[in-house]
Amino acid sequence: MEDPISLIDRIIEDHKQIMKETRALEHDLDAILELEKAAGDFEPASLDPARQSLQRLRDSLDRIDRDLDAHFKREENALLRVLEDHGGRTLASALHSLLVEHQELRDRIAKSKQDASELTLGGIPREVWEGKARGVSVYINHTRKLLEAHARSEHELLQTARKDIRARMQN
Repeated sequence: MEDPISLIDRIIEDHKQIMKETRALEHDLDAILELEKAAGDFEPASLDPARQSLQRLRDSLDRIDRDLDAHFKREENALLRVLEDHGGRTLASALHSLLVEHQELRDRIAKSKQDASELTLGGIPREVWEGKARGVSVYINHTRKLLEAHARSEHELLQTARKDIRARMQN
């Protein structure tokens, strides 16, 4: 089993990396919405830049999905055991409350990936595409905010856990 403090520190670093990746989504979304404004009538040539931007968005979502899955599994397994064994009932209970949010966040990322794929396929009227693109942007931005709030809550818990576990290890 990994040292409890090292595991907590690694999860804190995970949070920083995931937040960096989710903030990069804003750039991808901005590019798509910019294309929406400039595209005018969708013609095959004007869809190419939109498809490229959407592909970057899908790649970003895939990377975030993969990183979040590994991170969530580490929290749901190793961190939970560490807090149950070394952190006490209160910290373990607080973590349980936060772990419930993981499935909602997983579902939101999966929906975002599906929506981005649908936009990439094309074949829908311009007005519908624009509305869907705007909806995807709003949805992903809200997901990003939920992730950030979740990470902040976990960060506070991890700081407390690190302090408490260090104190218990020194006694």
